[in-house]
This record gives sequence, C-alpha cells and structure tokens, in this order.
Amino acid sequence: MAATADDTTTEARRSAYYVTTPIYYVNDRPHLGHAYTTVAGDVLTRWHRQRGERTWYLTGTDEHGQKILRTAEANGVSPQEWCDKLVEEAWKPLWRHLNIANDDFIRTTQERHTARVQEFVQDLHDKGEIYKGGYSGPYCVGCEEYKLPGELLPGATEDEKLCPIHKKPVEWLEEENYFFRLSAYGPKLLEFYAANPDFIQPASARNEVLRFVEQDLKDLSISRSTFNWGVPLPWDEKHVLYVWVDALQNYITAAGYGSDPERFAELWPASVHLVGKDILRFHAVIWPAMLMAAGLPLPKRVVANGWLMVGGEKMSKSNLTGIAPQDLTSHFGVDAYRYYFLRAIPFGTDGSFSWEDFTARYTSELANDYGNLASRLAAMVGKYFEGRLPAATAAGPAEQVVADGLAAAVKTADRKIGEDLDFAGGIAAIFEFVKLVNGYLTEQEPWKVAKDTSEEGQARLATILYTAAEALRATAVLLNPLMPESSQKLWESLGAEASLGALAEQTVDTVADWGRLPAGSQVTKGEILFPRLEEKPAA
Repeated sequence: MAATADDTTTEARRSAYYVTTPIYYVNDRPHLGHAYTTVAGDVLTRWHRQRGERTWYLTGTDEHGQKILRTAEANGVSPQEWCDKLVEEAWKPLWRHLNIANDDFIRTTQERHTARVQEFVQDLHDKGEIYKGGYSGPYCVGCEEYKLPGELLPGATEDEKLCPIHKKPVEWLEEENYFFRLSAYGPKLLEFYAANPDFIQPASARNEVLRFVEQDLKDLSISRSTFNWGVPLPWDEKHVLYVWVDALQNYITAAGYGSDPERFAELWPASVHLVGKDILRFHAVIWPAMLMAAGLPLPKRVVANGWLMVGGEKMSKSNLTGIAPQDLTSHFGVDAYRYYFLRAIPFGTDGSFSWEDFTARYTSELANDYGNLASRLAAMVGKYFEGRLPAATAAGPAEQVVADGLAAAVKTADRKIGEDLDFAGGIAAIFEFVKLVNGYLTEQEPWKVAKDTSEEGQARLATILYTAAEALRATAVLLNPLMPESSQKLWESLGAEASLGALAEQTVDTVADWGRLPAGSQVTKGEILFPRLEEKPAA
C-alpha cells in the first residue's frame, strides 16, 4: 500500500539524519587523512543539527584482523591491550581535541558489536548465502584484502608483487574458507544503482563501481583459519570472520540492530556513509550485497572522499607521510584546521596539503577578512555608541544589497553543504558574503560618517554599524558547524547569547531573516578570533 502524506511526515519526524565515518584501524596513531574524513562528517552532522533536525554521528575503530595482530606482537602486547591503549591514548583524545561531536564511538571488540555480528552471519548461513570452500591468492595485510593479479605492481624481483596502495609485497595465502555468494548479487546491485543514481558519489566513484560490478563479481571469502584474532564464526569456531565483513556491520550494530529495534528504526538506513576512495568497493558493493541478503534496507548514500597527498603520495603511516593533526593545530588552532582542509580541497577529489597555502588562507580569509571585520565592528560600536548596538533607522539600497547577499549565501551554502556535500563550495559562498560586508564598510566609511554629528549623520552611522553586526550575527550561525569555537566567541561578542539565546539553537532556515539581532545588545571587543601567526615552527 502506498504511503500517505501523513505517513511520510511521521517517517520524517521519526528518522534521524545518520552520518558515519569509516571505522579506523588502530595499528597506529591517527594522521591528517583520518581527521579529514572525521571533520567532514562532523561538519555535515552539525549543519543538519543547525537546521533543527535530529542527527546521529558515528565513528569508531576497527580492531580485528591480521594487521592488528602483527602490530601488537611487534610491540610485545596482546591485541586487546594494543587496541585499548591506542583508542584511549590517541584516537578518542584527538576527536575531543578537534571538537568532533560524535554521538557514539563503536569498537569492534565490544560485545555489543561482536554478538550482533555473529547473529548477522549466522542468519546468512542459515539462508544458504554462505558455503565452505578453499581459496588461494595474493593478499595485502595492510589492506586486509585479497588482490586481483592485474591490480599488483612489479616488485624488486620477478616474483615479487606489490600492493598498489601500500607499495609493500603481498603474501600468497592458501586456506580453507567460508564464502558469501557475492556473485549472485551483481545484477541486483546494477539494478539498484540504476534506480538510485545518487547512491554512490562522486560520479567518478560511481563509474568505477559500475565497471567493477559489470565485470562479474566473484564470491567473497569471509573467514580466516590461519590466525584467531577476530570474531569466531558461530557454526565453526576454527574460523574467524574476515575483518571487513566484521567491520562493515558496525553501522548497524551501533544503530541498535538485534538489540534495540526502536532505535534501529530511527537510525537505519544511514543517510550518508563517508569513506575513503580506497575502501569504496567494500561499502558500495560488498556491504549492499550483504544487506540485500539479510533483507535489510541499504544506506541512502555512499560518498567517497579523495586522498590527502604529500609529495605526490597518499598520506599514510606506511608511506612515511603521516602528519599528526596536532602538528598543525598547535600553530594554526583547531578552528582554522577544521576550516582549511574543507575549504581548500573539494570533497571527493585528491588534494595536497601545503603549509604555505594554509598560512596564506589563514592570513587572508580568516584573520584579515573575517576576524578583522569582527574586531572593527566591535571597536566602532564601543567607540561611537558605548558598546550598545544602535538601531537601524536610515536603511537604504546599500543595506538591501547586504540583506540580499545574505539570503543568497544561505541558500547556496545550505544546498552545497547540507545536500551536495560540497563543503568547499558552501564555505566559499559564506566567505563571499564576508567579503561583501567588508566592501560595504569600505564604501560606507563609518569612521567618516561619525564626524557628522547631526541627527541624520548619527542615524546613518547607526544603520551602517547595525548592518555589519547583523551580518556577523548570521555569519556566526553559518560558520558554527565548521568553526564552533570562534563562532561562539563572536556570538557572545555581539551580545547575541543574551538577546537571542544559545548559538546551537539558531536554525539555518531563519538565519537570513534580517533584523534578528535586537538594538541595544551589548557588543564587546573580545579576544581576536584569528590572531597573527608566529613564524613556522622548526621542522
């Protein structure tokens, strides 16, 4: 039976906007690449929360598999001890440091995950979707993945072959495995992709997946019997579950699959899976096929971000190009860090980090355009009106241009960030508005208007300063998902906390309503939002 309008409205109220990151391997400490995806997910979730929507943001760690086992052994501890140490000393503290407002942190060694995973694969086994067989082939421990011969790179010897991602020799594995009937789902996946053209983004990622599935899928080896650090198969405990089949299920186990039906109904299917492009096939091919086999809804979108590059290489520990986020936040600050990568690199494409580019954008866009605007406005209100925001009684065409510019910026930013995940485009629209306001002040010259002590002159001065303050009020709301610390400082500096309430309670759909900041608000000149940078620290 078709859903009625009332049914649809109820569903919209009931469902949350559910965003996930990949869960990250804890074989080492996090680097910029991990933080890039996590900050993007945080900004996306915060934006939808700023819309007034119910949201849920999930991240976590992937703690099983041969790579974790070997790393732990190399460090002389058990795998569980290694995971506990890295999670509590490196991963969780970094997300707190970067102001990541995740609602949950899932670990694949937690019983709430492992018990549900066993139920999921037992169900597939009972349905005949899993069978026993044998497998041999080249295996990359770094990827935790069997590789196709055509994907490998030549090594130092005629027999040596390298993983194209990690540039390290693959191993030849032969073992008895259980297999998932992935090959049966090729036509179903292609039909789904055709019916849901936005399921995989960007377009280049979608085309890659289509080509892969059209070449005929092979059944997937889902167990390992040569080591025991993993989730045991419930029907054959001599095998542990392939780490990717284990890890992918975090998206449903954290959402309440098998344990909390009401919560699962609110969260699943996920609104957006954010993934690195190197793990796209797992999320856009294997995961949907497993969900189809289990009779569960598929996520609404899988969005692949590009790689962060250093010297032409993907940023990773194995390539010795890993950079700790704290190396940058200690110099530029957390808000500027969150800003730079989403502003400078179009999401979905590869991008190179450059200290020089970061410095230039910080100085030009954050310190000069944005921070200086806030400081100038507070200083002038303090000087000319004793810190009390004056009323705008002499508005004209110039003020209408600012109000119209705000409406256009909000519309563009909301579409680009909230729907298209074009963070760079949305941020650019907001900062074009900031430039517009700076231009407005330059043209209106309030420092000269202030010399006119007539009633008309003072009314004009009041209108100019109110216009700039109202523009900054809106800017604080629009930038709150991206730069929460500086946005809160600006909000309080404008007196908006006292007059309008908490910044988090302001919604995107009302931010362009001109005149929300009441006259009489106490404007104070707080600390500089983006202070002058010191010299680059020594390497």
